[in-house]
Amino acid sequence: MREKRNEKKKEGVHTFSHAFQKMMNLRSELKARREETQRTTSYLREQFLQETSLTDEEPVAVYPDPQPGVDKKKQQKKKFSFVDFWSVLNNNNTFIIVLVIVGLLAVISIGAYIFEYGVNEGFQTLWDTIWWTIVTLTTVGYGDKTPITVGGRILGIFMMILGVASMGIVSGRIASFLVDKQIKARGGLIVVERKKGHFIVCGWKPELEMIIGKILAVDPDLKPSDIVLINNADPQEIDHIRSMPGFKTVKYIKGDYIDEKVLKRANLKNAATALILADSSRKFSLQEVDSRTVMAAITIDSMNKNIYTCAELIDIKFEKYLKLANCDEIISTREYSRGLLANAASASGISHIAAEMLDPEKKGMTTVEFQNVFIGKPFRDLQEHFKQAYGDIVIGLLENTGKIYYRKKEALAEAQKTPDISKLVENLQMVKRLYPNKPVLNPGDGYLVKRNSKAIIIPSSAHAGVL
Repeated sequence: MREKRNEKKKEGVHTFSHAFQKMMNLRSELKARREETQRTTSYLREQFLQETSLTDEEPVAVYPDPQPGVDKKKQQKKKFSFVDFWSVLNNNNTFIIVLVIVGLLAVISIGAYIFEYGVNEGFQTLWDTIWWTIVTLTTVGYGDKTPITVGGRILGIFMMILGVASMGIVSGRIASFLVDKQIKARGGLIVVERKKGHFIVCGWKPELEMIIGKILAVDPDLKPSDIVLINNADPQEIDHIRSMPGFKTVKYIKGDYIDEKVLKRANLKNAATALILADSSRKFSLQEVDSRTVMAAITIDSMNKNIYTCAELIDIKFEKYLKLANCDEIISTREYSRGLLANAASASGISHIAAEMLDPEKKGMTTVEFQNVFIGKPFRDLQEHFKQAYGDIVIGLLENTGKIYYRKKEALAEAQKTPDISKLVENLQMVKRLYPNKPVLNPGDGYLVKRNSKAIIIPSSAHAGVL
């Protein structure tokens, strides 16, 4: 025994000395690199100063003076010609254009008042002149006030020309704005800024319009304008979806949904739900599709802890990575298909039952919230309440609902309240195994209802129309 202990001590000392020696070597290497970097920086700095500094032998004036004897400040001043003025007007400087128009209107109004006052009964006050200016500018021309002097009529001609030009500028700006907005919307170049509580769909599938229709059918409060699509699909595919009567207001952002900048354009921080589809917009392998789904879930979780995230997986082996990314719902389409096929092969009729239960229009099965008074009460009390109040059948509970990030945070705070170390370790392991949206079917009459749960119900025909 002593020999084994001595051997273990020797091994430990050897391992420690080896690690210490490795650390010292690494430290020496870092120090040498730092000194080399400092020498290189100093050398480059000296070279830069030598090249940029001017000596007494170097000529100061590189360019000849075009006009000797003229002040350099006057040479630098550039004359503002009519061509420059017109270029400013064409550079979309709306404020300058409005300022120029208002200034001209003020000058013409005052000029017409000076020419017509005392001569024309229609221009007795400055307000009469302003009224005539506005009527003439908008090309309405009531004819109740007309200038009679030569100067007033000349100003009237300028006013008519200015009115036609102003209306052309305004209509052109409006048309340009609408066309630009339409081009950006079609090309997916928009930025969703003021939206809150919207639904983001990441990825593309050929049956995407059917998926959107099912989403809207499940949640009647959700409008087509609340849905934002992010993908790299062909514009023709998006045009096909938006050509449908119910989907004209669906928003589209072109880009890669794993890119943080693209998600910022979709205003992810204020979104309520994100659905990540198994993207088929490009020729990715199945492993690449699932890898991109995991990357998107991680990026979304890092940008918004409050968003409810659902992800579609092809291979179930990526499920653990989505759980680490706090994904709230994981849909493994292949596993579900295999299960239905297996049940269909056994002539159990489960496939028909599942189709009936999951149909959003028929609402064969759904989850609903209940009052807090049932928390901590037996499951049979909840069953009796729904049976008597609505005629619904409660078949189970959905536990750990809501954002799993906050469920784990609450469970962790609760687990740390015990002073017993063994109990604390057990509680922490339970927190680690916490599963989002965990279904508990037919738990038994005495099962106590937990916090953050929903009732899984089969609604009656009368109540199904209300839900």
